[in-house]
Amino acid sequence: MSPLEWLLHGTIPVGDGALAVREVVGNGFGLASALFGMRRLIWAWPVGLVGNVLLFTVFVSGELGGVTGEPLWGQAGRQVFFAAVSVYGWRRWSAARRYGGASDGGAVAPRWATGAERLRLLGLGVVGYAVAYVALQRIGSWGVATEAWILAGSMLATYGMARGLTEFWVVWLLVDVVGVTSLVRAGYYPTAGMYLFYAVFVVAGLVTWWRVGRRVEPVAASADNRGGHPREGALT
Repeated sequence: MSPLEWLLHGTIPVGDGALAVREVVGNGFGLASALFGMRRLIWAWPVGLVGNVLLFTVFVSGELGGVTGEPLWGQAGRQVFFAAVSVYGWRRWSAARRYGGASDGGAVAPRWATGAERLRLLGLGVVGYAVAYVALQRIGSWGVATEAWILAGSMLATYGMARGLTEFWVVWLLVDVVGVTSLVRAGYYPTAGMYLFYAVFVVAGLVTWWRVGRRVEPVAASADNRGGHPREGALT
């Protein structure tokens, strides 16, 4: 079996069952992307894209879980959204980096959202959940309520990360709490385990961005304060 065939069709024996190589490797790329994201490195986005493609093929097949044979369209759909927002985040962080990035060398300077931005995020979350719920109900995805929560929350968190908002870690934590239970029930144990690990990692990421945000600022903003050219508007 060639390496490509092993990646696409291979399994890893575990007890009386087996895990799909794609699911394990895809989650590995997801973890690497999260680690890069915590350090605010642009590599978070292209690495995440690879994981999105692999996990999409896992969830859309609906054949790897031991409990249900139906596709997990919420999980599959969020991989599509991740890919789209990853392109946006990749471009935005790259633009920020060209303007100097953060004063500590990161691609972006973390910050808390303003009151208006938080209301906007809340509104997007409510609308996103409603749309996801209706769409998944029509499609026939397994666990519509939890899948809609995971899909809408994942959309919001990824968008928040692209904008450099510290709140995205809080949203991820809420997604992970629901995701672990849902995925265990569906039989996707590697991904459930990754969600459980993410929950711990997300807390660490939140603390890290919180601390960094208190001591760094965008280089462009610093230049503007010193009388340089304003750059921040170019990044919106």
